[in-house]
Amino acid sequence: PVTNIPAYGTRSAAQMTMALLLELTQRVGAHSESVMRGDWMRCPDFCYWQHPLIELEGLTMGIIGFGRIGQAVASMARAFGMKVQSVARDSINQEEHPEVDWVEFDELTATSDVISLHCPLTPETQYLINEARLRCMKSSAFLLNTSRGPLVDERALADALMDGKIAGAGIDVMEVEPPRSESLLYQAPNCLITPHIAWATSAARKRLLQMAVTNLKGYLDGSLKNVVNL
Repeated sequence: PVTNIPAYGTRSAAQMTMALLLELTQRVGAHSESVMRGDWMRCPDFCYWQHPLIELEGLTMGIIGFGRIGQAVASMARAFGMKVQSVARDSINQEEHPEVDWVEFDELTATSDVISLHCPLTPETQYLINEARLRCMKSSAFLLNTSRGPLVDERALADALMDGKIAGAGIDVMEVEPPRSESLLYQAPNCLITPHIAWATSAARKRLLQMAVTNLKGYLDGSLKNVVNL
């Protein structure tokens, strides 16, 4: 039998998604670095800001992929006062999530202030976010990807950022990992890149190891756990 490790990193991935969004909208890191350079000491006023600061309340979070991680992101987004919408699919019982607006993909792309990807990589979803989709997004919108790198056409994303077609992107995954040195995203403005660490909190890694041990013990004892097929 083939066994499956359940979603041990759900909370970790959801938290990373929101952390990227908060950094894009609040610029905590950039302002901290500015203070350390002495900019605040030289400032004639009691405060200053070097980037626009954006409140999340009232913005619309569009979630593509409404599995465990997508649902966790939806819960966190709603805690910040965001509206949540997702793509209507037959595989999802929409009545179980009345707090979510269910829309078609084109509407989600055009109306979301933030688009967050949480779907698997398949032949159908490769380059799901491409030049055409990016062109349909709001110029003030942010794109988040903590799922799989090839869901996004990196060249198209870099062009969209450089041309100001969207406001920014936060990604934890790349088309090729480790990424190539010539990736255009390194030069793209308002692009945050983290090294595929959305799964890697200490707590998540402990859960992964414990689940692996449980699966192996169950196999040896004849009491199979998390069976995918027989």
